[in-house]
Amino acid sequence: MTSKDLDKEFQEAVNRVNEHTEPFPADFLLRLYAYYKKATNNYSRPGSKKPIINAFKTNALFQIKDITPDEAKTAYIELVNNYFLYRK
Repeated sequence: MTSKDLDKEFQEAVNRVNEHTEPFPADFLLRLYAYYKKATNNYSRPGSKKPIINAFKTNALFQIKDITPDEAKTAYIELVNNYFLYRK
């Protein structure tokens, strides 16, 4: 898969998540958060007003610290596809 194809597929997965109206499980959201931040090279600190949520987000980011942005995009896409495949 080319970089352009990966970027397109990643953006489609992001749009799919953003358009979904039902709540997602918390563990799923944390994984999405971490992969998204890594995939977009966004290294800003978690911005929740609740310290415990920031701790969970930081932990999620720490768990994927050794993957590349492209690997994060691929993992994000697979996570989204599997969620929607098995949720019904």
